[in-house]
Amino acid sequence: MEKPLLSVIVPVYKVEKFLPRCLRSLVSQTYENLEILLVDDGSPDGSGAICDAWAEKDPRIRVIHQKNAGAGAARNAALDAAGGELVGFVDSDDYVSPDFYDYLYSLMDEEVDIAECGYLETRDDDAEFHKEPGDTFRYTPQEAMAEHIRDRVFRQLIWNKLYRRNVVENVRFPVDTWIDDEFFTYRALGKAAGLVRSDRILYAYRQQDDSIMHRPFSLKRLNGLRAKQQRMSFLEEKMPELVPLAKNDLLMSCLYAMQGTLRNLTGEDRERAFAFLHETVAALKPLPKDPEVSGKRRLLMASAARSLRATAAAVNLLEDMHILK
Repeated sequence: MEKPLLSVIVPVYKVEKFLPRCLRSLVSQTYENLEILLVDDGSPDGSGAICDAWAEKDPRIRVIHQKNAGAGAARNAALDAAGGELVGFVDSDDYVSPDFYDYLYSLMDEEVDIAECGYLETRDDDAEFHKEPGDTFRYTPQEAMAEHIRDRVFRQLIWNKLYRRNVVENVRFPVDTWIDDEFFTYRALGKAAGLVRSDRILYAYRQQDDSIMHRPFSLKRLNGLRAKQQRMSFLEEKMPELVPLAKNDLLMSCLYAMQGTLRNLTGEDRERAFAFLHETVAALKPLPKDPEVSGKRRLLMASAARSLRATAAAVNLLEDMHILK
């Protein structure tokens, strides 16, 4: 029986140096029933021409050219055009093992809607993937969501996963948020009937000094907190037993953001961040008790809930003195 069509979505912007390695890894997949949707997001370099050249060589590649609107809008355009029963995402500066999708598909059965594997960070084109099958673990949606909140597995990363179309059918990325994965993943996890994860490493996540996550803290980082606020509203309706865990996670995220604000922001940006962070923490009270939280961390959270700015300033000072890491 032929395997179902798999739509691989690749947003493309200013990656002419890395795009050929990404595309080689996709066209050489052992899972052959693919459509590869390349979305040229108004790239000012030669990336769009590279997309067109590869599409001429491989009929499985379709190219969408659009005005620059960001990765979220590019992925949305591809989701609207995708025809596959399965959907995957690959960033255009990354690359994957030849059996990446074959292996993820092999983990799926009729009760599994999302499969995930491990990944490695690299700056090179020749990452060593795992050849032997790894340990696999099955999760209920509630178990996977709890691990997602803890940022251990099923993290906000969209690209080390394979999704059935039904869990992403009506899920779209926000536009102009700078950070978009965190608004998407929890909603897909919440729609899955079952999930499976392997610790086998099959995805190469390329590290670049100018990537979003390597840039200095800015006001745009607060969008990650807005995603967590939306996730908490989602959990209140769908998985209320996980709301206490999500509240504690959001508090710690606010503390880290306040540390970044004190270190990096000035003027109006700093005042806007202060107002948003204090308002966010105030809405979390009273904080729930979490047996997973250690004594020291519990004290830190209690201090942050009382005075977020003072706690962040104290933590920054202790880090600068190398007392805390």
